[in-house]
Amino acid sequence: MKPINGIRRVAVLGLGTMGHGIAQTFALAGYDVACYDASASARASLIERVRANLAAFVAAELVEPEQVGPTLARLHLADTEDAAVAGVQFLTEAVPEDLALKQDLLARLERTAAPETILASNSSSFPISQSGRLLHHPQRALVTHWFNPPHLTPVVEVVPSPLTSGAVVQTTMQILARIGKVPIPLRRELPGFLVNRVQVAIQREVWDLVDQGVATRDEIDAAIRGTVGFRFAVMGPLEIHDFAGLDIQLTTYRNLVGEIRSETSPPTVLDELVGAGHLGIKSGRGFYDYPPERLVARRTRRDSLLLRLWKLLYHSSSGEETS
Repeated sequence: MKPINGIRRVAVLGLGTMGHGIAQTFALAGYDVACYDASASARASLIERVRANLAAFVAAELVEPEQVGPTLARLHLADTEDAAVAGVQFLTEAVPEDLALKQDLLARLERTAAPETILASNSSSFPISQSGRLLHHPQRALVTHWFNPPHLTPVVEVVPSPLTSGAVVQTTMQILARIGKVPIPLRRELPGFLVNRVQVAIQREVWDLVDQGVATRDEIDAAIRGTVGFRFAVMGPLEIHDFAGLDIQLTTYRNLVGEIRSETSPPTVLDELVGAGHLGIKSGRGFYDYPPERLVARRTRRDSLLLRLWKLLYHSSSGEETS
């Protein structure tokens, strides 16, 4: 396994919602990034999408204007999958969350990439034991779970399988820290990893509250943003419990745990929206409507606020969390 200083060139396969931000993060940190997507339009639009992201970084005074050109120059578009992985020491697949697609891709990458290249799979739910089931050398593979938007969200979960080499885990942790992320290693592989298991529990209850008509969509979003979200920005849930008092938390848990939604079937509101083709921003409508001008405004506002939070809570000369 190459030491961290031996990794000079990386690759990102899949340049959609996640992949373009992952590629940007590596390039901004000084790495040459080979980029490939089976979609010609995704390849063609990569540079302009990253340029727009970097403009927001410049506006937030997190990137100097003179860094934009060199960062974009470090993104190298490949015409084929094989060309993208040639000569790289670390690669990340960020193709859609389809198990068969990921299994086939990782199997191909194992054959074409150099024997010591680390194979990282960006997945929201599939452990590498599943997505890498066809690998002959699973010791070189693991999950790196980035969060949307990947160029703005600090944490990346690092999830090895029982067969992943310790050196691969260590090198992955180091390279993620070097590019400015906060890598969180999981000691045990499980579906959904850590964060998404917590998020799904929250989602299930929130969707049930919509179903019950307890409050409007705007009121629910405002309530959670102004309480749970507000506090989570500066403290984790376990520390929040300590500050509230564990005796109070235990009593609250006992009083409510039997009342919250526990069904495994999807809530009616979600089934109805998806059944009608209302998938969120990708279709222009979800819980909210997103005509083009509103989508641009909401995404710009989101990114601006996330950049301000990142600058306040995570940006320091050492690259370590400052809160």
